[in-house]
Amino acid sequence: MTRIAKAFAKGHPALVCFLTAGDGDTAANLDALVEGGADVIELGMPFTDPMADGPDIQAADLRSLANGTTTADVMQIAADFRARHPDIPLVLMGYANPMVRRGPEWFAAEAAKAGVDGVICVDIPPEEDAALGPALRNAGIAPIRLATPTTDAKRLPAVLNGSGGFLYYVSVAGITGVQQAATGSIDEAVAALKAASDLPIAVGFGVRTPEQAAAIARVADGVVVGSALVKLVGEHGANAPDAIRELTASLAEAVHNARKETAA
Repeated sequence: MTRIAKAFAKGHPALVCFLTAGDGDTAANLDALVEGGADVIELGMPFTDPMADGPDIQAADLRSLANGTTTADVMQIAADFRARHPDIPLVLMGYANPMVRRGPEWFAAEAAKAGVDGVICVDIPPEEDAALGPALRNAGIAPIRLATPTTDAKRLPAVLNGSGGFLYYVSVAGITGVQQAATGSIDEAVAALKAASDLPIAVGFGVRTPEQAAAIARVADGVVVGSALVKLVGEHGANAPDAIRELTASLAEAVHNARKETAA
């Protein structure tokens, strides 16, 4: 069983947490996520034009790039994380240019060497899987796909074909961290995705509070939180780990116990 599969097989929904590589003391911030109870870590690869991301992650990308963060740096951060946390799933999330400019095989090999479990590439559609998917799968890395409110029944098979790890449901048709979908629409979407796939379904975009996370965790296999955590890095700087650990712990408690509350 892979690290990702184990994270979604703990008997409770998984908390998936995102931070941008190279923004602040990334190692300490990632450790704070683990200490707070995150089940899966998403490590963002900074990019100059993060078109799916809202203002908080855009600002984090700019801070990281201003620090001179390179793809090699991201891989080193990932490798160091894997050495400290051998059992926690690590997913790289980003955009196509840094992933394919040296060739998909190079990127997949470097990611595998660093101990990466999955990759989310925002701007390579499933219809263009050949650009990166085969290289990832050959390296034992799960290509994690995105489904959205506009992914209809006709296109969903293409999204699912060749995907692995978990399916990331983007709950709003927009950018990260700005708005949140109504709970009813998430319930319906998750039910439809579960009927079409055996992959765990994790829901993200716009989740900022434990209450929001708990509502999603009652129906989904996982909850993704990014902008709320990234914002803490911008606000607290060197003191961010304490704030990250505190928010992560409250989110983890809400997500992990959401279904117990429903049963009670």
